Amino acid sequence: MEYKVGDIVKLKKQHPCGSSEWEILRVGADFRLKCLGCGHQIMIARKLVEKNTRGLRREN
Repeated sequence: MEYKVGDIVKLKKQHPCGSSEWEILRVGADFRLKCLGCGHQIMIARKLVEKNTRGLRREN
């Protein structure tokens, strides 16, 4: 699966705020994701994102 900056990914587990959708801010060996519920940003390994992705949608 190809990930691009600006895409929205739905992950398996929810963030404590209740949202499970994240916007991709940076792509590489690590991803920077921003929670669409509360705006919290995290860095997470590419392998974990690929393993836990349940859906991907393109934002134009």
